[in-house]
Amino acid sequence: MKNTHLSYRTSNPALNKHTFKSTVKNNSLLLDNTMTIEGTVNKTALSLFLLVAAGYYTFSLGSEGFHWVMIGGIGGFIVAIVTMFKRQWSPITVPIYAILEGLMLGSISFIYGQMYDGLVFQAICLTVFILFSLLFAYRSKIIKPTQNFKLGLFAATGGVFLLYLFSFIASFFGVSVSILDPTNSSLFSIGASLLIVVIASLNLVIDFDFIEEGAEMGVPKYMEWYGAFGLLVTLVWLYLEILRMLAKLRNR
Repeated sequence: MKNTHLSYRTSNPALNKHTFKSTVKNNSLLLDNTMTIEGTVNKTALSLFLLVAAGYYTFSLGSEGFHWVMIGGIGGFIVAIVTMFKRQWSPITVPIYAILEGLMLGSISFIYGQMYDGLVFQAICLTVFILFSLLFAYRSKIIKPTQNFKLGLFAATGGVFLLYLFSFIASFFGVSVSILDPTNSSLFSIGASLLIVVIASLNLVIDFDFIEEGAEMGVPKYMEWYGAFGLLVTLVWLYLEILRMLAKLRNR
């Protein structure tokens, strides 16, 4: 099948233009051994189920589960790095990643839930709504991931992560970046959060395009798990930023 996708892929570090190079050339010609969109959807659904189940567990623990924020966060980061460098391990590492991220998100959600009644449910609903809305927009060609679209989003996403990095380093010196503070309810801070949510949301469009290209190129079956992993990375980021934005709005 002719590849109709552009060569410049995505700002998601898990999904980039080099991902398929070392996989497609070693792929079997058997259709059952190749990546499909349906298979990726199934793997994504299973991964989300594991994430939600783990999240519900730590959420139900309440304040006793706060230690899972660090365990899940650090563990998830390590597993994510392993997955990006060892894509063939994805059928094992991606479910582990989903569980670890779920453990972290459950505890974080409990903290926000204690501070703002009903906020967690609103964040979950908004995340799901954005996911399916952008999937519809992508499939119906309302939003087209053109070369300029991808370049612009790559630059914007890179800028956001540089801000995160600066905030992380500054925290060791007792300095905080106020626009990332969920208690900062200024219009500028809320606007910054809204912009980050938009950037995170648009990354889903490019992730959809990446997965579709993988299916067209006939890469190995394990890449279905890797495609699910890429979507999880974006969805976790999106959910956390929605929580932060809604908290700021509640503080006004």
